[in-house]
Amino acid sequence: MAIFDRLASIASPAVAFRRAIKLADNGRAAEAFALMSVAARAGIVEAEYRVARSYLEGTGVPASRSEGARWLKRAAEHGNVEAQSLLAALYVSGLASAEDEPGVQSQRLFQRDSTGEPDFAAALAVAEKAAAAGSAAGQAILGYIHTSGPEQMRDADAALHWYEKSAAGGSAEGALGLALSLARLGDPAKRGMIVGAVRQAAAAGLPTAIYLLAVLNEQGIGVERNLPEATRLYQEAAEGGLTAAQFRLGLALIEGGLVEPDPDAGEAWMRRAALAGNGEAAYLLGERYVQGGRQDFVEAAAWYRKAAGAGHQAASRALASLYLTGNGVAQDSEEGARWLRAAAESGNLEARTDLANLVLEGAGEPVDRASVARWFSAAASAGDLVAAFNLGLCFANGVGVSQDETQAAQWLRRAAEGVPEAQYMYARALQDGRGVAPDPKQARLWYKRAAQAGFPDAQAALGEMLLNGRGGSAEPAVAARLFERAALAGHVGAMFALGALYESGQGLSFDHKAAQKWFVAAAEGGHGHAQLMLGRYLSKGTAGERDPAAARTWLERAAAQGVNEAADELAEIDLA
Repeated sequence: MAIFDRLASIASPAVAFRRAIKLADNGRAAEAFALMSVAARAGIVEAEYRVARSYLEGTGVPASRSEGARWLKRAAEHGNVEAQSLLAALYVSGLASAEDEPGVQSQRLFQRDSTGEPDFAAALAVAEKAAAAGSAAGQAILGYIHTSGPEQMRDADAALHWYEKSAAGGSAEGALGLALSLARLGDPAKRGMIVGAVRQAAAAGLPTAIYLLAVLNEQGIGVERNLPEATRLYQEAAEGGLTAAQFRLGLALIEGGLVEPDPDAGEAWMRRAALAGNGEAAYLLGERYVQGGRQDFVEAAAWYRKAAGAGHQAASRALASLYLTGNGVAQDSEEGARWLRAAAESGNLEARTDLANLVLEGAGEPVDRASVARWFSAAASAGDLVAAFNLGLCFANGVGVSQDETQAAQWLRRAAEGVPEAQYMYARALQDGRGVAPDPKQARLWYKRAAQAGFPDAQAALGEMLLNGRGGSAEPAVAARLFERAALAGHVGAMFALGALYESGQGLSFDHKAAQKWFVAAAEGGHGHAQLMLGRYLSKGTAGERDPAAARTWLERAAAQGVNEAADELAEIDLA
């Protein structure tokens, strides 16, 4: 410290204060802080506030949020309105607490500061003082407390009042709060006021306000729709570091519509948003590397993991899928189940279903079985038919609950009101008498509903009942049409049934070639009896094509599946 400055500090705190201001104005922050501290310790309120700011900003002294808060409290208690406003902001942000003791704060001087929970009660007390004294910043904070504080502090009318005063006092934050408060009213007549308030905040450079003004221009709310202006504003907000704007601009550049497409530039903005913590941006980047033209599962996994770490449910589920399939990461069913569990516990219904399927296949942890049943029970009781179906499966298989076919049938019946697979499963229960009294007639009706919804298993099952006259009259021609629909959808059993009908002429015109075509399709799908029939056809040339070698191959495949007739026919071929 220069001799003059030492004399100033000795002579008078007021002199030290004035000298500190001059030094600060000349960029000599460290020297200014030393003198400002002298004035602050002497009780000069403005000096207390400036010392607090120095600690908070690291100007002339190592930054310390705790020491800054301690000096702010002193200045606020002595009536400094700026200190009251700033202290209220720290309380609201969880960066200070009224419960901190001076000694504790001092001990933190050389410790890393951390963010805690907001202290709205302390914030309210000092914000009310600042607001009453006319501080536009304090009024904005008070409006925020009445908007977003604990339920007992919320008061929409009071918030609107203080935001109006703050905006009138020139506060950008107050103007933004006013715009949002007016928007919550949902009154179209207020749109002009909303736009005016947003413009005021945007003109002051608030990135959030600039972003909102971009949204208004894009959607034509309160202003004439102006896509070039919207793009410019999104760009400005994005360059100001607002991740929502970076994400929106990136998406617009990738998809087009708002602006001429530029996928590379769009991805660059999307990456900036994702790296700044925007989970949706990270998730969509992952999707681009899975579904886009340059497929890269390793890159996709990295972005999914980042999004999942930010709590993005769909990303957690997508990452689980990569682990379960081994795409982009080492295959790991436990890790896949872990990420599915994270998404499911966050409420993602698709992840819950996926996890349930894993559990039904014997994977997952024991805790998953109980969780799956609990989730489905809660959702089913609330009327979710898909959950009712899954709960029925849980009871049928003893997943997370004691196996109970009666309960299974009851939940399947409830789900059958809207879920085709449940209609099919309930029809099977009625047909087999599992959990309900056997009722072929009702089974046939439920199979019909599921079949009409396009469920191939139900089409095949109904076809069998119609062919054999179970639960009603026999209708071979209708059965044949059902088998064909199911076969065209890939149902192997229906393919075999069609082949059998063409061979017998039941419900269809007798046609060995058509029969062989469907036997081939079913045999290639692994149907043992279709392999037997195809072996016979090729052995005897039934459809005009004789191929003993191929016949032996198909008969061997059928025999390997336990079809005894195939083994007998192979023996006959060997004897011949």
